Amino acid sequence: MTEDTERRPPPRGDRRRAALLESLDHFLQDGPHSLESINIADISRRAGVTRSAFYFYFENKAAAVAALMEAMYDEAFEATDVLVGEGEPRARIEGTIQGLFGAWDRHQHVYRAMLEARATSPAVRQMWESDRQSFVPHVAGMIVAEREAGHAPPGPDAVTLATVLLELNDRALERLTLGGPLSREEHVEALVHIWLSAIYGSVPGSKP
Repeated sequence: MTEDTERRPPPRGDRRRAALLESLDHFLQDGPHSLESINIADISRRAGVTRSAFYFYFENKAAAVAALMEAMYDEAFEATDVLVGEGEPRARIEGTIQGLFGAWDRHQHVYRAMLEARATSPAVRQMWESDRQSFVPHVAGMIVAEREAGHAPPGPDAVTLATVLLELNDRALERLTLGGPLSREEHVEALVHIWLSAIYGSVPGSKP
């Protein structure tokens, strides 16, 4: 690739789409706005495009929020790399869960809007489920590898166990977002304990 090619600006359509997403992100961060209260005309105006341009890229606001969520999903996948890497079980599991919650810290305004979009849009709800399921093979593969290596005892089907553990993560993030009795740190501590117990039959390093 030549230097001129590297410096070539992105296609105009890409810039307009990015401007719309940046505008929506701005409105989601700027105060306690619900997705429903944000006007597409305002999003478009701030992005410097027409309202019709918004609908060229996104079917509705829910679809635009789903596009914004891609950054959080990418960061969550990076956290999953810690889980399937090397190191002690507690360090890997805690690193993964801390990474997931760190992604939530940076994108919680988008996550809140995504919960709203999921409740109103079947297409976004299906996308949510598909994205969550994409994590299952990685976690299930780690469980199988630990069992085959003799580090973890036999147990429930690895895919089933991975699915349930990931759903616990989802529920914790949802409770944090919407408000609940537990703090972020309490959620993380409990999840780490549950993951270790479920996969290894006990908490490695703990006293009997």
